[in-house]
Amino acid sequence: MQESRRRLLNDICTKYQPGVGEQLVSQRQVSRIYVEDRSRLLYCEVPKAGCSNWKRVLMVLDGAAASTRDIPHDAAHYANHLQRLESYDHAGIGERLHSYTKVLFVREPFERLVSAFRDKFESPNSYYHPVFGRPIISRYRVNATRTALRTGAGVTFREFIQYLLDVRRPVGMDIHWEPVSQLCNPCLLRYNFIGRFENLEEEANFLLRSIGAPANLTFPDFKDRNPLAERTSTTITRKYFSQLNATERQRAFDFYYMDYLMFDYPKPFKDLH
Repeated sequence: MQESRRRLLNDICTKYQPGVGEQLVSQRQVSRIYVEDRSRLLYCEVPKAGCSNWKRVLMVLDGAAASTRDIPHDAAHYANHLQRLESYDHAGIGERLHSYTKVLFVREPFERLVSAFRDKFESPNSYYHPVFGRPIISRYRVNATRTALRTGAGVTFREFIQYLLDVRRPVGMDIHWEPVSQLCNPCLLRYNFIGRFENLEEEANFLLRSIGAPANLTFPDFKDRNPLAERTSTTITRKYFSQLNATERQRAFDFYYMDYLMFDYPKPFKDLH
């Protein structure tokens, strides 16, 4: 399975980004990659594809925690003390890229997008509402109320998609909805292991066994952000996308087109071309 995923990715890269594998790697291009030196592991952080639990696993491998159960959500993200690959010099980056196991976990692109929208815009959020919500409402909502303009709360999915597809976005890109093809540079970095969120535990545990992780370390299955909210599924994703017209859906698909191709996800709607 891994071999066929790598082969497909290689074919797509050869076709759409020929010669990219020969380029020198910059620190910016590896800024999303976490390093675990003991297990010789590099993990590219893809938000909404199991990254909180992956950070917990890396902390345990690193000796920073005894068990994934002991690590609260905020500690996993803001106090993990994990090294990023960009913090090394060019020789250190090159050596690790050459000899460590490079890991990437992906998720169906529309589902990942809806998951990010629900997490950041439908729950109270002291960062995303003011920083993203306010400019989105102010640019795309006709007759927005003063309260909406002040708080940035209540962004609709359609407004969010308008922002995403706007070439002159009122506020920049964010890692939670940036395409994985740009976030993790798969054509340049040639990952050894490409896992899928859809079978996250099984594939993550297979990887942990293959790198010789401690036998008692298994991939955690808990959902700790908004634990009461139902996990974003195909059905929920369809419900959100049904709020868009065919053109908007097509443009959103075009936006994530390379992710669909590289990671072999089928078209999510029949009318897409």
